Order: sequence, then C-alpha cells, then structure tokens
Amino acid sequence: MKEGFFNIIKGTFLVNDDALKNWRFIIFLSVLTLGMIASGHQADKKVHQIAQLSNEVKDLKSQYVDVRMQLMNAKMETKIIAAMAKKGLFISEVPPQKIVVLSNPKD
Repeated sequence: MKEGFFNIIKGTFLVNDDALKNWRFIIFLSVLTLGMIASGHQADKKVHQIAQLSNEVKDLKSQYVDVRMQLMNAKMETKIIAAMAKKGLFISEVPPQKIVVLSNPKD
C-alpha cells in the first residue's frame, strides 16, 4: 500500500510498460475536464445575458408606465380645453340638440 502510494507520487505509473493505458485515461480525463469547464463558461455567459435582458425589460416597463401616465394626462378634459383655448376654440355655452330624421314611408 505504501509502495503504491510512493509510485503514484514519483510518477512511475507514467513511464512503466503499461503506461500507454494510463496516458489514454489521463488524456480522456483532461478532455472531459476541458469540456466541463467550457460548459460552465457557456452557462455563466447565458446567466449574464439573461440578467442583462431582465434589466432591459424592467427599463422598458418603466418607460411604458411613464408614457402611459403622460398619455392619460394629455387626454384629460381640462388639458384639452386649455390647449384648444390657446387656438381660439372654447366650450359651447348652449348644449347640443338632438336631430331626429324621420324616414319617409313612401320610399
């Protein structure tokens, strides 16, 4: 047991007669490790992209709320009356009258 541990520490398993089998396994583990590291970096990249898009969505929602509030203020009757008064149009003092057209039964 102690001798096997010292062989691993010294690296004799890499230079003995069965070393080709060990080197294949080490290369396989290295490629597998590189693949896992690349996958982790891709996942982190996606997380950052999702966070950035979430921030953009929050900004666009706040802009939407702001524009909607401006529209509601612009549609208020008092604002419209003030804008039309600047152009010389005023509210009628006389209420509107309903005109009823009777159809001619002869047609």
